[in-house]
Amino acid sequence: MGSDGDGYRPPSSRRRRQHGLERVLGTPALFSTAYGDVGSSIYYALGLTASFALGLTPVVFVIAGLFFVATAATYAEGTVRFPEAGGSSSFARHAFNEVFSFGAAWAQMLNYVVTISISAFFVPHYLSVFWGPLRTPPWDVVGGATVIAILVALNIFGLREAARLNIVLAVLDFSTQLLLVLIGAALIFHPHILVGNVHFGVAPTWSKFFLGIPIAMIAYTGMETISNLAEETRDPPRDVPRAYKLVAGAVFAIYLTLPSIALMALPVRHHRTLLGLPPSKGGFEADPVLGVVSHIGLHGFVFTGLRYYVGILAGTILIIAANAGVIGSSRITYAMASYRQLPERFRHLHPRFKTPWLTLLVFSGGVSVLTLLPGKIDFLGTMYSFGAMLSFAIANAALIGLRYRFRDETELQVKSWPNLRLRGVEWPLFAFVGLGGTAAAWLVVVVQRPTTRWVGFGWLALGFLVYVVYRRFVVHEPLRRTIRAPLAVGPALALEYRNILVPLADDAESEHALDLACRLAADHGARIVGLTVIEAPLELPLDASLPREERRAYEVLSHARAVAASYGLSLTGRVARARSFGRAVVDEAARRGSEVVVVAAERRTRGRRAIFGEGVDFVLKHAPCRVMIAAAPVEPAVALGSARAAPGETAASRALA
Repeated sequence: MGSDGDGYRPPSSRRRRQHGLERVLGTPALFSTAYGDVGSSIYYALGLTASFALGLTPVVFVIAGLFFVATAATYAEGTVRFPEAGGSSSFARHAFNEVFSFGAAWAQMLNYVVTISISAFFVPHYLSVFWGPLRTPPWDVVGGATVIAILVALNIFGLREAARLNIVLAVLDFSTQLLLVLIGAALIFHPHILVGNVHFGVAPTWSKFFLGIPIAMIAYTGMETISNLAEETRDPPRDVPRAYKLVAGAVFAIYLTLPSIALMALPVRHHRTLLGLPPSKGGFEADPVLGVVSHIGLHGFVFTGLRYYVGILAGTILIIAANAGVIGSSRITYAMASYRQLPERFRHLHPRFKTPWLTLLVFSGGVSVLTLLPGKIDFLGTMYSFGAMLSFAIANAALIGLRYRFRDETELQVKSWPNLRLRGVEWPLFAFVGLGGTAAAWLVVVVQRPTTRWVGFGWLALGFLVYVVYRRFVVHEPLRRTIRAPLAVGPALALEYRNILVPLADDAESEHALDLACRLAADHGARIVGLTVIEAPLELPLDASLPREERRAYEVLSHARAVAASYGLSLTGRVARARSFGRAVVDEAARRGSEVVVVAAERRTRGRRAIFGEGVDFVLKHAPCRVMIAAAPVEPAVALGSARAAPGETAASRALA
C-alpha cells in the first residue's frame, strides 16, 4: 500500500473525533448492563426455583451455573467472531442457514417477551412495602401491565438508556445482595438447617428437582445482552470476554451464597418453604428477597429501613430489566426484518420519533401483556425456560458447527477452552457441555409442563408459518438463503454494514477503498477484514514459494491496520493465494458472510464511458453481497456527474454503490 505521498492522507484529528468511538461501550458498561439483567433475576428466580427444588435449591443453582459458564464461553467466542446483534441467531446463520437463524431469533423473542412480563409483574410485589394490595390480585397484574404500557410509550417517544446510571445501579444491586449474605452469615448461619431441609426423592421429588434446573436458569437471564451490544463495543476481543467473566464471577458469588442464607431464614418444614409459597398462602414466592429481609434476624429501625430500601431498589432494578427486554425485542425484530425473516414493516421507524413503533406495540406491548394477564409465576418461569434453553442449545450447536466449518483458526481472536483436537478440528468441549445441559433442560420442561409445551410449540409454529409464507409468497426467496432487505439511503446507510471486506493492494486506489470502509465502520463498530490476494502464475503451483510477494502482502496489511487504528478501529488481515483476484474476493466474501465488499477501482476513460478492470467486474457480477466501488478521483469532474470535487474531498465520499 502506498505511502502518504501516493495520494492518501490520514484523517485529521477533527475527523477522528467525528468518527471516533466516544459513545461505544467498554468492559464496565457491558458488565453493568448485563448484570442489570442477570442481577435482577434474583428477585424472582429465588422464590420460583425454591417452589420446585425446596431444600436442594442451592444445588440446583450450582448445576444451572455450570451450564451458564459453558454457554457464556460459547457466547464470548461467537460474539467476538461475529460482533453483531443477534447472538445465537447470528451464530446459527454463519454455522448453518437462515432457517436455524430464524428459529434461534424467534426463541429469543419469546425470552424478551417473558422477561418483560415477569420483571414487570414483580415490580408491584416489591413496591407493596408502600401499599399492601399491590402484593395480591388483581392489583399486581394491573401494576405490571401499567409498567409495560409506560415503558412501551417511553420507548416509542425515544427513551435513552443512561450507561452511568446502569453502572451505579449494578454496583448497588450487587452490594445489597452481598450485604444480605454477610448479615445472614452473622445472624442466622446454621449449616445443619440446610442438611435438614433435604429429603431425597420426597422433598423435592426427583421430577421437581430436574424441573428446578431449567427454572433456575431464569437466574441467568441476560446472556444475549452482551452479544447484542457487541456492535457498540470499543474492543470486542478484549471487552466481550472480560465482561462475560465478570458477570459469571459476580453471579456465582451471589447464587452460591444467597440461596443458602434464604433457606436458613425460611427453612423447609412439612415439605414446603415460605420462600416458594404464593402470597395467598403467606409465602414469599412473589417477593423472595423481601422474605429474606423479614426473617434474617433484624429488628426495629434497621429492619424497617432495609425493607424499604430493598423494595425501592428491587422495583427500580426490575423496571430497568423490563426496559432492557423492551429494547431487546425491538432490536431483534429489526434485525429479523433486515434479514427478510419478518415483514419489512417491522423495520420501519416512526416518522417523528424515529423508533420502531410497530414492534414495540405488537411484541413489547401486546404479547407481553397477554403473557402477564394470567398472573401465574410458574407459567412465566417455565415459558422463559422453554425459549432460553432452545436458544442456548442452538448457540452451542452453532459454535460446534463453526469450529468444524472454519478450521483455520489463525484469525480466531478469542478461543474459549477447554478444547480437544481430533481429526484436524479443535472441538469445543465447553460447547458440548452447554449443548447437552441446555437441550436436556429444554426436554424436561417440554415433558413435564403440558401448558408450557403447547404454548411454546404454538409460538414456534406461528413464527415458522409467518416465515414460510413471507419468504415463499412475498419476497419469493428460498427459506435457507441469507438475504438482506434493501438499504435505506442517507445517514442510515452505515447502520446496515457490520462485516466489511476490503481487498487491498499496493496502490492509491486501495487507500480510497480503505478510507471508505473506515468511514462506514467508525460510528458503528463494524468489523473490517482486509484481504490481499497473491495471484500465482499459471506456470507455477498455487503453493509455490513467492517470498517477495508474501512479504509485500503482509506490509500492505500492516499499513492497513495502522490506518484503521487512526479511526479507532481494528482490522483483521487475510492473505489469500489464487489464480484470479476476482474469484478470491468472491470466495472470501461468501466464506465470511460479508455484508458489503468495498473494492478499489482505477478509472479509465474510453470515449465518454468510465470502466473498471476485469477483477472488479467479476466481483460485481458474482459477489454474494453488496459491492461498493471506491474509484480514484477524476479531474476535473467527479465520477457521478459534472460537479467538481470540493477541496480536501476524498474518493470515499464519492463512491459508487
